[in-house]
Amino acid sequence: MGEGDASPLFAPPVKRSVTIAGHQTAISLEPLFWEALRTAAVREGLPLNALIARIDVARMEADDPPNLASAIRCWLFARRGDGGRLQI
Repeated sequence: MGEGDASPLFAPPVKRSVTIAGHQTAISLEPLFWEALRTAAVREGLPLNALIARIDVARMEADDPPNLASAIRCWLFARRGDGGRLQI
């Protein structure tokens, strides 16, 4: 299988820098999640960094906070718009 044969669904993570509460940090997410996050930010009427900051605040309220990339994936999954039904 050549390099161009992989499905975009299974593309490797892409690292991007974001600013949260005045501090720059890097987050690695698969392109599928970056696109979903951008769409969610538009839907929420927020800049991407502001949405990530909101997710960060919410994750820190958990008893055992996950890393930020995991929290973003979980947040997106919880809001995927299919009524919470997992279909694989």
